[in-house]
Amino acid sequence: MKKTSYWLSAALLISPASAWSQEEVEIKVQQLTEHVYMLEGRGGNIGLSIGDDGVFMIDDQYAPLTPAILDAIGKLTDKPVKFVLNTHWHADHTGGNENLGNAGAIIVAHDKVRERMSTEQFRKLIGGRTPPSPEAAWPTVTFNDRISFFMNDDEIQAFHIAPAHTDTDSFIYFSSADVLHMGDIFFNKRFPFIDVDLGGSVDGTIRAANLALDITTEKTKIIPGHGPLANREDLIDYRDILLTVRNSVAELIHEENTLEQVLAAQLTESLNETWNWNFINGDTLVSVIYADLTREQDAADNETE
Repeated sequence: MKKTSYWLSAALLISPASAWSQEEVEIKVQQLTEHVYMLEGRGGNIGLSIGDDGVFMIDDQYAPLTPAILDAIGKLTDKPVKFVLNTHWHADHTGGNENLGNAGAIIVAHDKVRERMSTEQFRKLIGGRTPPSPEAAWPTVTFNDRISFFMNDDEIQAFHIAPAHTDTDSFIYFSSADVLHMGDIFFNKRFPFIDVDLGGSVDGTIRAANLALDITTEKTKIIPGHGPLANREDLIDYRDILLTVRNSVAELIHEENTLEQVLAAQLTESLNETWNWNFINGDTLVSVIYADLTREQDAADNETE
């Protein structure tokens, strides 16, 4: 197979907190049920359960936004944030961990989130290294498979999904409220980023989307990692688009096309106007899928040698 190197600009994949001020970011609050809310700002969507037992929070965006996020929560309740559960390790979902942990919240995540956050990570795809997070940002409670919380008249279930967006992902399901937070396994109406350097997998992401479809109904509200609040039909559209592009790339790889040739085929041309965004466009998605599938093919070839 003819191969080519791949590289994506870090500026494309990372929106550093230093590039903007908290005054530029509006924290939007959307109430989903009696106790469950979704917050949008800069970074991954936040899920909240608010009630007499306190505040259960899913993800916390970037550190400079913590005051604005807490101000938005303070308009809903005078109860403290008791738990913060990270859907995965990326900084746009864990950046507020240190602030909230120092304020008394218990940080919870899958075992691998703590592992990734506590050590330097090298990411060939974006051409650089991610330094360890401050120790105060690391989860102090971790789980291997699943964990449940009983708060605010609900059972909040977190269960590990891997590999998908990364190898650190979890779904969080509010059982009574019938709300599922999928983290960055699901980008609603946007092309996704799949972190193949650190355990992510396009096939794993598709499998995870299928699992979410198995456990949801047409009534389930779905919080994506990025994008507007979703329903099951939105998730089906996302899964179908990802599967179609994946299969098209795989076919061209089988025909021994290079990445440049695959990109020239413009596989996402009919989707770009709707699904492109400032973080990921169609060419980026195709490049990531190509890198993932050729890596898997190389591993299979090596096993047969």
